[in-house]
Amino acid sequence: MKIYTRTGDRGDTGLFGGNRVSKAHVRIEAYGAVDETNALLGMARAFASEHPTCERLDKLLAALQDDLFVAGSDLATPLDSKAVVPRLTTTHIERLEQEIDRLEEDLPPLENFILPGGVSIASILHVARTTCRRAERRVVAAAACEPLNEAALAYLNRLSDYLFVLARWANSTAGGKEHLWKPK
Repeated sequence: MKIYTRTGDRGDTGLFGGNRVSKAHVRIEAYGAVDETNALLGMARAFASEHPTCERLDKLLAALQDDLFVAGSDLATPLDSKAVVPRLTTTHIERLEQEIDRLEEDLPPLENFILPGGVSIASILHVARTTCRRAERRVVAAAACEPLNEAALAYLNRLSDYLFVLARWANSTAGGKEHLWKPK
């Protein structure tokens, strides 16, 4: 199978289930932003090998990449499609919440706003958090136009929280310094 099909050369693409839509369609924008977040997590995994907790961090990031692949296929498949794809569920969201709670046990309480940054992996995770927020906004826009799996939106909302905590944790466990925002 060739990587190129030429079917999208005029600016449209196929959803799972056969429907064709513009590449600028809100649904395409939504799962495209999810894909960007997934790519950043792949970059984070590359930097994870430099982190003191590299095995744990790589395992956490690999699980998130798997989830985001599910999110992408979920968003690319209309709810009424006959195509069978995995869908995000409350179990995915609950797993994120449990991991947030575990990671926060190792962190000092957050009493100030912090500026994104720190060690390399923490910085990349902060960027992934911002692309995740964009994906969430795109899913909100798509959901205003057509029915989507509500768990996908909730998952992305929770994932951005998780990525924030994971960035703090990665920074802390590597001995990085959090930079507090101080209004002038």
